Amino acid sequence: MPWILLVVAGVLEVGWAIGLKYTEGFTRPIPSVLTAAAIVASMLLLSLAARTIPIGTAYALWVGIGATGAALLGMLLFNEPATAARLFFLCLLVVALVGLKLAH
Repeated sequence: MPWILLVVAGVLEVGWAIGLKYTEGFTRPIPSVLTAAAIVASMLLLSLAARTIPIGTAYALWVGIGATGAALLGMLLFNEPATAARLFFLCLLVVALVGLKLAH
């Protein structure tokens, strides 16, 4: 169960990271409220997962899921560069995340 909580927390981190773009500096109320709710929910789930998963592993996976998802969605939604190097290093990040999980 803690691993599921951690993955959901990571997905929520992707949501709030992308949501930041839509808040336009927290000047748009609905995106701002949704982003803030995602931040709180993500942190709450991370804290629950970290009860049993070592904090170093939990935090690294949470950040890694968020960074990978935000980078990929940035490419898809905001036309951010999708260079071969960028995709390669995102793949390396995913490999590192899998490695952290397996090494736990």
